[in-house]
Order: sequence, then structure tokens, then C-alpha cells
Amino acid sequence: MIQPSHSLVKYENPVLVSRTDGAQLQAGAATRPGQLKGAPTAGVPGLGDKKLPGGPKKLPPVDDKGRAKTPTQTEDILNSILPPREWEETGQLWVQKVSSTPATRLDVINLQEQLDHMLQKRQARETGICPVRRELYSQCFDELIRQVTISCQERGLLLLRVRDEIRMSIAAYQTLYESSVAFGMRKALMAEQGKADMENRIKELEEEKRQLEQTVLELKAKCEAIEKRESERRSMEERKHAEEIAFLKKTNVQLKTQLEGILSPQKK
Repeated sequence: MIQPSHSLVKYENPVLVSRTDGAQLQAGAATRPGQLKGAPTAGVPGLGDKKLPGGPKKLPPVDDKGRAKTPTQTEDILNSILPPREWEETGQLWVQKVSSTPATRLDVINLQEQLDHMLQKRQARETGICPVRRELYSQCFDELIRQVTISCQERGLLLLRVRDEIRMSIAAYQTLYESSVAFGMRKALMAEQGKADMENRIKELEEEKRQLEQTVLELKAKCEAIEKRESERRSMEERKHAEEIAFLKKTNVQLKTQLEGILSPQKK
């Protein structure tokens, strides 16, 4: 395992946890990352059988004077709110618990300076969505919860509930954002596919238009040829018809003259 990175949450010095058979840890060692074997959860105020973080946390019962009825160690509450960190180095398992030392005014000032320094060092965005800024502010809020829990366990658990509610809201917004992005991508792909289909359809229609225009030109040429041929034929027929009429008229005149020549001696 890789050693955990620097965090704004204040932790105690790492503790070496020895192994027995390479799989089981000695008493008091962690059985899973973030959970110590000896850290009770049933006796922690507001925990019971609930897991942290997640779900609303109930405050511990108090008596008439406002004191907690069930005494609980602060370290157990801190370990439940902020589980210890574990990592393996050179075959040895190390565990680092959250610090239970009360915070002073100077610690708060140092926390603010560390937050500003880490924001600048990791180049977090000042506006918009930034995972780095969100992570650092989350660590800062966890450190504030740790400091408040040492002074007042009930107030710390209430802040824990607020933190979990904020995380749930952010997770819901993140899910909504991812679904909207996926929906937008699907619509974009559909639009892109539809655009390609429309472009292909436009090309087909343009080709069909070109073929129809070519057909129109061919038909126009045929019509002009037919009109020209019919016009020549009509002219030829009209000329032939005129010649026949002229011939008939001439024949009629000749016949009329002959008839008059025949009828003239008879009158005499």
C-alpha cells in the first residue's frame, strides 16, 4: 500500500502494527482499512449499529443537567467519525489515528494558512467545478469537526450529520450532472447521425435533380427536333398544296377556255 498523502486533518504519529501469520493482526490492530479492531461503535453516542459516514446521526441522550448519560471516550468517537489511516511499507503495516489533542486559536489560524497554501500549490480553481478545491475544503471541514468534537461531542456529531448531508447532496447533483451529460452526448450523437443521413439524402436528391435536368434537356432537344421536322414537313405540304391548287386553277382555266371554244361555234 502507498503511504497516504498529506491531509489538512491533524493525525497522531504513525504506529507500527506487527503481524502474526502474515494475514491476522495482533490485538488492537486494524482488521480493515479505516477501522480499528478495538474501536467500539455501539457505545459511541449517535452511532449504534449505523455506519459512518452516511445516514442521519442521533445525538447521545442527556440528563436533566445536559450531561451525557453514557460516558464515551473522545478517541472512540473521533475514530468513528474520522477512521484511522492504514498503509503498508516494507512488509510492515502502519496505522495513524486522528489526533485527540484540543485545538487552539493558533491551530485554526495555521489551518487557514495551510488551506490557502494547498489551494495555491495544487492550483485549484477559484470558481466553477474543481475536484481539488472540493477535496481540500472537505479535509478542512473534517479538521473543524475534529476540533469541535474534542470540545463538544454532541456538536461534533451534529456537524458530522451536516457534512454527510452535504456529501449526499453533492453526490445527487453529480449523478444528475453525469446523467445530463450522457443524455446530451446521446442527443449529440443522434444529431450527428441524423446530420450524416441528411447529407447523404441531400447528395442523393442533388444527383436525382442533375439526372432530371439532363432528362429535361434531352426532352427539350427532342421537342425542338420534332418541331423543326414537323415545321419543314408542314412547309413542304403547304408548298405542295399550293402547287396543286395552282395546277388545278390552271387546268380549270384551260378547260374553261376549251369549253368556251367548243360552245362558241355551236352558237353561231
